Amino acid sequence: MSAAVADSARVPRMRHPLPGFGLSLGLGLSWLSLVVMLPLLALSIRAVGLGVDGWLRALRDPRVQAALELSFGAALAAAIVASAVGVLVAWVLVRYRFPGRRLLDALVDLPFALPTAVAGIALTAIYSANGWIGRWIEPLGLKIAYTPIGIVLALIFIGLPFAVRTVQPLLESLGREQEEAAASLGASRLTALRRVIFPELLPGLLTGFSLAFARGLGEYGSVIFIAGNLPYRTEIAPLLITIRLEENDYNAAVVLAALLLVASFLCLLAINAIPLLFAHERRKGVRHER
Repeated sequence: MSAAVADSARVPRMRHPLPGFGLSLGLGLSWLSLVVMLPLLALSIRAVGLGVDGWLRALRDPRVQAALELSFGAALAAAIVASAVGVLVAWVLVRYRFPGRRLLDALVDLPFALPTAVAGIALTAIYSANGWIGRWIEPLGLKIAYTPIGIVLALIFIGLPFAVRTVQPLLESLGREQEEAAASLGASRLTALRRVIFPELLPGLLTGFSLAFARGLGEYGSVIFIAGNLPYRTEIAPLLITIRLEENDYNAAVVLAALLLVASFLCLLAINAIPLLFAHERRKGVRHER
């Protein structure tokens, strides 16, 4: 026993590549505060300092109301469509093997790497009156570029990767055993999808929806080119913030920025709460079965 203790004492301790917990935590929080927390704190203090009158004065502007309505509505519609399409794309990538699958899997992340301005220019070139698709559909009465439809399309483009990447790992971990067990018990495909697969995918689906919605609220580069930026019609809130700053109307810019910040922050809180909520429901189900 003493020899074993002596041998273990001679074994050198593994040194961690990072410094101790206290120093690592301090450095991480310092950088986080400088890069993220400090600017957000300054914006929050400025927004609170405006008071109720300052907020009401900014929000009563019809142009501001139109921009907020368009931004929230387009982000919501795009997040819904991106979530539905994202589940379908993730299903194809996980459940099927076909030529070009790896290429399709890589293309899903393209909106992350592609500059948003490039995406906006490309979408405008495709769907404008002289574009590859626009020249054929506009004579039929369907106009996409410089309309809210074009804004939703651009937001779907940048929100789709969130929907795919949050559902794909759940599908990979799910496997086929539960579906086969449901089929052996006489369940139809629709029943298996509704009772077996969908409950497992729901946390990832809600997370992807929240991420796509939050990203769509603040998206700028891919939208301004295809939107047309017509006041009261196709002018989004992030663009109006820039316009108000150029007009030296800082109070209105701060109100708009604070509203978008609060909405995005609530989405992030919901994302963090979703796993805890479903874990709590599973524990309740286990206790009920016992």
